[in-house]
Amino acid sequence: MKAMPATSHQCSFQIDYGVEIEAEIDQIQGVIARWSEISKAFDPRWLAIKLLEGEQDVVDRVKEFKGGTDVIKIAEAGADRLRSSATGYIIRLEIADRRYTFISQVVGVALQKPRDPQVTLSERIDRVVTHPWLGVPFFLAVMYLVFNLVVNISGPYLDWIDNVVGGPVTNWFATLLISVGAPLWLRGLILDGVIPGVGGVLIFVPGLAGLFLFIALLEDSGYMARVAVVMDRFMRFLGLRGKSFVPMILGFGCAVPAIYATRTLESHRNRIITGLLVPLMSCSARLPVYVVFGLAFFGRNANLVIWGLYSLGVAVAAVAGLLFSRTIFKTKDISVFVIELPPYNLPTMKSLWFHVSQRIGIFIRHAGTIILAASIVIWMLLNMPLGVNKLDQSWFGRISNVIAPVLEPAGLGTWEATGSLITGLIAKEVVVSTMSQIYIGEEQDNDIPEQITFGEDLAYIGSGFLAATVDAGKELVETLTPGLTIFGMEEETEHTALSGALQDVFTPLQALAFLVFVLLYVPCVATLGTIRGEFGWKWAVFSAVYQTVTAWLLAVLVYQGGLLLGFT
Repeated sequence: MKAMPATSHQCSFQIDYGVEIEAEIDQIQGVIARWSEISKAFDPRWLAIKLLEGEQDVVDRVKEFKGGTDVIKIAEAGADRLRSSATGYIIRLEIADRRYTFISQVVGVALQKPRDPQVTLSERIDRVVTHPWLGVPFFLAVMYLVFNLVVNISGPYLDWIDNVVGGPVTNWFATLLISVGAPLWLRGLILDGVIPGVGGVLIFVPGLAGLFLFIALLEDSGYMARVAVVMDRFMRFLGLRGKSFVPMILGFGCAVPAIYATRTLESHRNRIITGLLVPLMSCSARLPVYVVFGLAFFGRNANLVIWGLYSLGVAVAAVAGLLFSRTIFKTKDISVFVIELPPYNLPTMKSLWFHVSQRIGIFIRHAGTIILAASIVIWMLLNMPLGVNKLDQSWFGRISNVIAPVLEPAGLGTWEATGSLITGLIAKEVVVSTMSQIYIGEEQDNDIPEQITFGEDLAYIGSGFLAATVDAGKELVETLTPGLTIFGMEEETEHTALSGALQDVFTPLQALAFLVFVLLYVPCVATLGTIRGEFGWKWAVFSAVYQTVTAWLLAVLVYQGGLLLGFT
């Protein structure tokens, strides 16, 4: 924030902030006048008001001047007197109210309004989307439609990429490695480690692109700002403000920038609480896990399950926020929620392309760095010590077997499930990568593949893409016309290779418990590092512990409760 420079002559215009506040402003101005450096660098009245408001940037700047500490002490004492007076001023709110009152008076004199003002389309829309009672159901319906579209439309492309990775791409690498005389261990690393690991994650790029596209549409259209307004009443119940919901919404993309976004919150208390709740939002890295299990166990209802998981994350965040604000962050301070509602806009293709390409680029870079490195390490652990024949006897299997009993009450007591969750600490996408190596990595054929020409492979890829596009178009029409079957639905839902493999080792109830655990357990190391950097080690450790305990409790509740109800 730039300081307002002092002028050689005072402006005759000024807003009257009331007797008590004006008295404190005059007293602070008197102290400022004693220090020439400060009075030359700032307009005294402007500075006095900013210090009373507690504007942190201005306070830090004044501290750099000789006499700045004295000025700040006088301002803080004045602010305390105003807060403890019979009026009990909320200083920022009172000053803002006086300013807007003056603005209203000026507008009332200078602006002539028609007797019957025309209600704009934007106002008509806001009557619904920001309605105290209709706004929340409308938001939930929008998010359900988004997840429905993401799952249904991206499904055909997901199957296409899975076939390409498992077919032509694997065959090309196998042919290349065999032709150069690569040793068996290198062929195993590439064909059983890297391709199942990295490829098993990249197949979900279409789904993520769809999710990012719809979120960008909601952001650029101006609707997300309305969501913050709608959620203000709910967030106040949690001891926060609607502005805290904005970082939480960003958490659906990635928790790291969402936690950085808490810097826009004025209260340090609210920043910490919001930062602890953000990782409970389902980030995009969890979506591949949801999709692969959804396709395997829930078929056409996968979109409903995914929507339920996103909603569960918000619900758990609500309970956690309520507990935090009533216990370790208990306070009587009242924060003020002010947000400018932007006009509704039609998003531009350039803007949408920027949002989607940037976020997909980050995801692909993760696949090319973190997930690649993790895939190599996991493959080595699965094949060590040398000569091991059974995966459960590998170093990875032994470590996972030690921890597995802890997850037994949740129906996840196998070393495969436990090991996949452990690697999720690196990044949640690695859960899918690990499972791809464990369940389908060994199925890769390291012998010379069937002789198919490069041209035939390209034709196969091209025809598959066209077929996927046609199927995606049909899904779009079917999703937007619920209850109306136009093209006819397939009897069975196609699965990726991993989805098919999971059906042999998980029951639907175990799959649901696994998804709940993935939703809630310890954030990835990047998120924990961001929490540490913003709030300190104490809160990073607290976040890891409370989320993991919560995940275990709810996963156990889902599994044991399901067994009691007769589900499998």
